[in-house]
Amino acid sequence: MLKKNLKALLATSVFGLIAGCTSSPLPPDTGCGVPGGLCAPAAPSASPPPTTPSYTPPAPSERAITNPVELPPSADGTPRAATSTGGPGTRIALLLPLESASLAQPAEAVRAGFLAAYERERANVTVNVVPTGDSAQATLDAYARAAEQNDIVVGPLARPAVAALAASGAVTKPTIALNHPQNDAPLPRRMLAVGLALEDEARQVADWAAAEQPAGRALVLTGTAAWQQRLSGAFTARWARLGLNNYVVELPSSDGYVDGNALAELRARLQSDPPQLVFAALDAAQLRQVRSAIGTSLPTYGTASVNPGRDAGVSAPELDGVRILDLPWTVQPDHPLVASYPRWGGDTGGYDMKRLYALGIDAFRIARELGRQTGGRFELDGVTGRLSVDMNGGTSGSPSFRRVETGTVYRGAGVYEAVAFGR
Repeated sequence: MLKKNLKALLATSVFGLIAGCTSSPLPPDTGCGVPGGLCAPAAPSASPPPTTPSYTPPAPSERAITNPVELPPSADGTPRAATSTGGPGTRIALLLPLESASLAQPAEAVRAGFLAAYERERANVTVNVVPTGDSAQATLDAYARAAEQNDIVVGPLARPAVAALAASGAVTKPTIALNHPQNDAPLPRRMLAVGLALEDEARQVADWAAAEQPAGRALVLTGTAAWQQRLSGAFTARWARLGLNNYVVELPSSDGYVDGNALAELRARLQSDPPQLVFAALDAAQLRQVRSAIGTSLPTYGTASVNPGRDAGVSAPELDGVRILDLPWTVQPDHPLVASYPRWGGDTGGYDMKRLYALGIDAFRIARELGRQTGGRFELDGVTGRLSVDMNGGTSGSPSFRRVETGTVYRGAGVYEAVAFGR
């Protein structure tokens, strides 16, 4: 099953590195280990920008617009940045762990999406691909060279590398990190984190469910995996902040199968203590088993982790009617913006790599917009959601970023009905 394969992918150490970012998981200590999500907490600031902007957009360079370049490592084996020559344009460095054995595949997905977007909007932009390996120090060295020779840097991708860069004091140019560090410390003034954050998705689902069930008591179904605990924790925290009640049931599972005794106990509890809605911090296979056991009448909400996908031959009738928050890229392929880009052409990685490819597209569009803006504050309709960027940040001075993903109702056989929501 597609989701089962995704779950296996996310469970790897590679997933951990990248999974720090959101509803879609990235690899080794990418951060969270959740199906469907690069996952790290991101708490966007709603504060207005200061009167005197602290962000200065990059000045047009004196170099020409060229095809993206990848340079081989230098003689000592460390990566080096590519440069171009010629006329004016914004120089963007794409810093990715393409030389990492564990992260090369997700890095390639991001690179492919980034360059697909670049091919669509090449005017006045030069892209230089800067390959790195696993080492945080190698990433910092490559970043220093890339920042010296470019106007904007996009990357790193892995959570440890993002954390190392954020703490290094080396961020001298506008930098778009593709993941989130593993703590809540403010980011440097010129650093924006745009990774797909697992906790953000759960909080958005809580807002959505509260809007539709304003007096509802939620049953939160979760498993023992770290990504499931993170999802359920973020949902319940947000639910409580909204002044609503919930109770949590942990469902043990083995080899993708939910424990039968746990399902029987859940069924009995629902008969004596029925909730008004369900939030499922589960994968698609687990949720199908749960709904087969307890029925499909309760309004049920989930993030990308419960999305069975659109692949031909995937049939998940047990999920009919489930409300799923996911990227426009995965649930709205016919949307004019989404349809304007080529689909992910990789032959491995499945659903998760598609999400990273979409992240690459939006990362380029954010970088391009930063190069054009005079104030550093803008909104974009992206393939990963509605994006709001403020490089000036709030009182903390850190740039803020918010992504609002697409709410849909699953109608079976890969059909999704978009739903307007929000508070």
